[in-house]
Parts: sequence; C-alpha cells; structure tokens
Amino acid sequence: MSPPSPPAQRLETAESDHQLRFRLRKLLSVARSHKRAIVLTHDNPDPDAVASACGLAFLLEHGAHVHAQAAYGGIIGRAENKALLKVLHLPIQPVGRVEASQFDLVCLVDTQPEVGNYSLAARSAPELVIDHHPARPASLLSAFHDVGGPAGATSTLVTQYLRAARLVPGPTLATALFYGIKSDTRDLGREVEGADVDCYNWLFPHVDKQALSRIEHPQVPARYFAAYHTAYERARLHGNGQACVVDLGEVYVPEIVPEVAERLVSLEGLRWSLATGAYKGELYLSLRLNDRRVNAGKVVREVCSAFGGSAGGHGAMAGARIPLDDRTQEQLAQELARSTPP
Repeated sequence: MSPPSPPAQRLETAESDHQLRFRLRKLLSVARSHKRAIVLTHDNPDPDAVASACGLAFLLEHGAHVHAQAAYGGIIGRAENKALLKVLHLPIQPVGRVEASQFDLVCLVDTQPEVGNYSLAARSAPELVIDHHPARPASLLSAFHDVGGPAGATSTLVTQYLRAARLVPGPTLATALFYGIKSDTRDLGREVEGADVDCYNWLFPHVDKQALSRIEHPQVPARYFAAYHTAYERARLHGNGQACVVDLGEVYVPEIVPEVAERLVSLEGLRWSLATGAYKGELYLSLRLNDRRVNAGKVVREVCSAFGGSAGGHGAMAGARIPLDDRTQEQLAQELARSTPP
C-alpha cells in the first residue's frame, strides 16, 4: 500500500514559503544596489503604516546593510497613534525633517504611487512598494512590489519578510508590528487572512505587554470628547436605518474622521457609515461597511473620482482626502453623501 499523500495545506505552505524567499531575495537585491533608503508611509499614518515603515527600515538595515529612515507626512494626531510613537520611541521622522536628496532609494509602505496620499519630497520615483491594499498599475512598474496581499495589514507582509530573513524584531518593533496587525484587522475580526493570524501569533511572545496596554488605553484631550459629541448630534440615519452619515465640520485632527465612521458602523442593523471632516483646506472622508457584497475601496474611488484628491481602501473600509477649493465643507460633504450608493 502506498503511503498517504501529504496534507494539501502542507504543500501549499511549502510553496508559499518558497515564493516568499524568492520575493525576499529580489527585495534585498534591489535594495543592495543603493546606499540610503527613505521609507515613506501615507500622510497622517495609522499604526499599520508606522509599524510597517519601521519594520521595512529594520529589514533594509540588517538584511541588505542599507541605511534606512522611516518617515511620514501630515500629522499623527489620534491618541493611540501618538501613544504608539511616545511609548515605543519608534525611529520614524516627519518627512519635513528629512533631507530627501540624501536618499537614493524611495520605498512606500501601506500606500502606492498612484494613490498620491503621501508627501514624496524626493525626485526619484518609488522603486520598492509594499501594501496590502489592491494593486494599482503604477506599483507594477516599480523595481520591487508586493501589493494586494493576501493580508489584512501591511505589517503582516513586512513581518513575513522579517521571518523569511530570520530577523527577530526586538520588543519595540515587535509591539509596533503586532499592534499594526491588531488595529487594522480589528483584533483579527475583520478581513483577516491566514498570514495575519500566523504573524500575529509569531509576534506575540516578543511583544512588550505593558507598553501595548499603554498604547491601547491612552489619555485623550477634551477635544476628543467634543468631537464625539458633535458626531452623535449631527449623525443622521438614511434608508430605513441602514446607513448613517455625519459631517463633523472642522476637526482638530484628521484621524478622528475614520474613528467616528468606525464607531458608528457598529450600530445595530447598519449596512454602512460615512463620516466627513475638514482639516486645513481639505475634506477627509471615511466609509465603513458591514455589507460584504460591496467593496468600500471601489465605492470611494468611483465616488471621489469627480472631486479630485486621493482615495484608497479595500473591502470594508476606505477613505479619501479632497481639496475644498471654492466649495464649503458642507457643500462637498453633502455632494459626497448623495453620491454614495444606497
């Protein structure tokens, strides 16, 4: 009698490990032809973007022996995001403090060239792009790209490369990557893939648990509660209670917009929530869905294409940043709400 065939799952794992090692070799090969790298996130980065930027910089430093600096545009204003940097002292800098001419390799994480929601203060086009969001055509022209997943967080993709390179992150970076996966997948409860679970479990023993608690339960300013008071007062239900729309007006930090959308979508019976808020001459929009039949990223890109600006996202969550120009925030928010599908 012939021996039983190996489980299909083991064959798939071996194949995926081989592909991952192949991609790692290509990534490091691209990096080694350069001397200094800047790793950029999207503007106003969330924990997943911050963690994956620091993780990729670590990989480039120790795997390719290339000096790498993680950087971001915009601000980090949400309490948890500020705590992430404050508690962990992560090696990431505002892009305005970085001299872009010193770098000969531009990398993007958690965003892509075509999206345009990052502050690229450099002449060179991105040569290395890692992002779990759906692939954009411009990304495929880069020297190395890993876009589209399958993964629920860019931190998962970066962690996979660290594992393949046999680089174990210290407690600071491990905590950041763990929280990046945790926050972007809503603690493995939203759009989670097997890779997310695997990396989440691999990182957990290396996490600084006390630091993680301080990040997840930060103190918040009085303006935070005022913003939620405004949100609850202005929120309106549509479509027999299946949709919720709120315009927050002028906000003190852009991150409050997706946070409000995330909170409102938990209302019982709701299919989707849409939140908007103005910040420094731009309107920020955030869409959250409970309906798996609809792709939030596709909806936002289609709705916002007529308004300019940048838009991105995936299955259950998406956002956009649109110039107000001559329109008031109320006018633009109303136009966007009317354009959103029922």
